[in-house]
Order: sequence, then C-alpha cells, then structure tokens
Amino acid sequence: MSPLDSKTAGRLYEKLSRSFPNASSELVFKNPFELLVAVILSAQATDKAVNAVTRVLFERFPSPSAILKCGERGLARIVKPIGLGPTKAKNIVKTCEILLAEHGGETPGTREALEKLPGVGRKTANVVLNEAFGQPTIAVDTHVFRVANRTRLAPGKSVKETEEKLLEITPEKWTKNAHRYLILHGRYVCKAKNQLCSACVIRDECRFPEKLL
Repeated sequence: MSPLDSKTAGRLYEKLSRSFPNASSELVFKNPFELLVAVILSAQATDKAVNAVTRVLFERFPSPSAILKCGERGLARIVKPIGLGPTKAKNIVKTCEILLAEHGGETPGTREALEKLPGVGRKTANVVLNEAFGQPTIAVDTHVFRVANRTRLAPGKSVKETEEKLLEITPEKWTKNAHRYLILHGRYVCKAKNQLCSACVIRDECRFPEKLL
C-alpha cells in the first residue's frame, strides 16, 4: 500500500490539530535543563510517573551543579520509582558534568552537542530541540512510529527512516507541532492495543488495513 500523498497528509494534520487544539508536551518543565532531565528519565516510563519524580527532584536540585551535589546514589534514590534508576542517575550526573565543563551549565541547542550527552539519543535530542528551542524537528517515539506506519503517513522500518519521511511529507505549517499531534493521537486513540478506530478523527485518511469498527 502506497504512502499518503501531501494533500492527504495536510488534511490529516488539520484534523489532528482540531482534535488536540492545545497540544503540548505532557512533561512538566520550566526550562531546557529540566526538560532534558525529564526526557532522559522518560525512557520506558510514563510522563505521569516522571512528573511525580521531577516535581520533587527539581524543587531540591534545580540545576546541574545542584544535581552534582546530590550525587549519583542520592539521585538514584529519588528516581527509583520510575525504574532503571541507577542507569538514569548515572547518565544524568555525567550529563551535568559535561554541561558544566563544556556549556557553562546551560543546555545546548544543537543536535550534535545534545547527542554527545549520556542518555541522549536522537529522539531525546529532537524533543529538546523542538519543545525547548522551538526548532521544527519531529521526535519519533513508539507512538509516533506506530501512527506513522499504520496510517501510511510515513511508513518506515526504523525510527530514523520514519523521521526522515515525516519531515518530507509534513507540510511546513505543521512541522513544529507534528510530533505532539501524533504522540497524543497514538497515546489516546491509535493505541498499540484496542485502538479506538470508531472515534478516530483521521479514519478517512488512515490506510491501516485492520481498522476496528
């Protein structure tokens, strides 16, 4: 089955924008650093669980230098409820060391610099670039990957391939918010299981052959 054409893609985004008129990240953050830490913590965890942890974390340790004072063991105890605590704590502490040593304690606004930080992959970098710095990137997580492939908006065998196709097919006016619409649609409608096809606003545009009535 062929991918969606640009006209259909535009119509799909138009409908999603009406469905999620106030689309925004569900992670709670005040600045680029808080977002960076939150996204590192969000791997294999829900935004709700991350927000519960970061509410406590950032109140006590709101900066790279403060987190270094907390230390890896102390940080691991705080982030333990979301799982993978020791690994995430180790990555965050190393990231804070790099931010202080190489970026004056500030979160860098380039992909190259972000992807050099421990625990930061392409998706995390895209989220930070988009949400914190307003760059027109599209972060592809499991929800975006699923929606893009099911609908045939941007079918790809890898996250990178899907991201590249999304950037190509997505009209410029929608690029800034595209990943927000697709994430929310995947999280609440086009779910991995028990997808709500009957309530889907892009049902007419979607080319998923196994739509549910």
